[in-house]
Amino acid sequence: MVLGKVKSLTISFDCLNDSNVPVYSSGDTVSGRVSLEVTGEIRVKSLKIHARGHAKVRWTESRNAGSNTAYTQNYTEEVEYFNHKDILIGHERDDDNSEEGLHTIHSGRHEYAFSFELPQTPLATSFEGRHGSVRYWVKAELHRPWLLPVKLKKEFTVFEHIDINTPSLLSPQAGTKEKTLCCWFCTSGPISLSAKIERKGYTPGESIQIFAEIENCSSRVVVPKAAIYQTQAFYAKGKMKEIKQLVASLRGESLSSGKTETWNGKQLKIPPVSPSILDCSIIRVEYSLMVYVDIPGAMDLFLNLPLVIGTIPLHPFGSRTSSVSSQCSMNMNWLGLTLPERPEAPPSYAEVVTEEQRQSSLAPLGVCDDFERVLPGPLFAYIQEFRFLPPPLYSEIDPNPDQSTGDRPSCPSR
Repeated sequence: MVLGKVKSLTISFDCLNDSNVPVYSSGDTVSGRVSLEVTGEIRVKSLKIHARGHAKVRWTESRNAGSNTAYTQNYTEEVEYFNHKDILIGHERDDDNSEEGLHTIHSGRHEYAFSFELPQTPLATSFEGRHGSVRYWVKAELHRPWLLPVKLKKEFTVFEHIDINTPSLLSPQAGTKEKTLCCWFCTSGPISLSAKIERKGYTPGESIQIFAEIENCSSRVVVPKAAIYQTQAFYAKGKMKEIKQLVASLRGESLSSGKTETWNGKQLKIPPVSPSILDCSIIRVEYSLMVYVDIPGAMDLFLNLPLVIGTIPLHPFGSRTSSVSSQCSMNMNWLGLTLPERPEAPPSYAEVVTEEQRQSSLAPLGVCDDFERVLPGPLFAYIQEFRFLPPPLYSEIDPNPDQSTGDRPSCPSR
């Protein structure tokens, strides 16, 4: 940018990450530098920065007021998250052109540091949608007498972190639906769909494991499918504008009459998408997994399982817990899926822990002195007491069978 003797005006941020991309969260300190390069001596009134963050919604709709009259209705709404101003050089007033209070800047490159703190309250994640956006930026303004100000704006990204390791986002999502097709006076058999995923929260790049059973007792050939959808909702003046976009999809095998297909963890990868926005009053970004059966000549049979796309990935411990709970629920009468082969009994306790180990564990261990100094007395005693006790007896028969679950009706033969 060349204007008079000002060769360039730039803004740079002190990045908090290794990727050199300015990304911040609520409560973070945003810092950086305004660089000014001049080719000769100049006199300035002020150099200011203006930092702002806001969500804004805007769309228009056509209205008819009569047979020959039409008009356009505008819908706009805005939420401000913060508004910060600071003076790096000079004074507040820029409306006069007096020569008093001017600052002289000599030829060369000059840097002026700035810093401000983002609010501690939750901020909406940066977002660009069809009818609205969430933006954060810093603008620098250089004011000189008798000349137009030199302005530059630079945006930065804010992520309102969503931790998917919370109990509500680690809970499984499941559903079951059935549809009977009718053609005039003939009634076809039902099409049934059952589907489950191991948790609600995911991060971009992860693959969703889909467990499903599709049973086709109709006379038509159907196709099971799955898709991830993003729903953008914009709110203004009591109205809502909604946009639904396909994010990723997969297709199963075609099912003829009387056939069944089972998905034992079919994977659907989440591409790079923006996180869910759940706390903004005028913009919401939500996700869902749709598992459905494509039925030619009829309305599809579908299940919608809600998703939350977060920013903090699954912890290893959370992954193990989720996997174990998912496998248990998969194998214990869930949706009538095919059970695996009868498992081999685990080794006996005597094969794993010898009598000598068990006896020695009951005596105080010298190597555990450090732990005893760190852990409270009752907790340390609890760990020692149960260190080598045998596990519960293994049984291949469920001692508490579910009496309420009956055999599923089979598809009538064709």
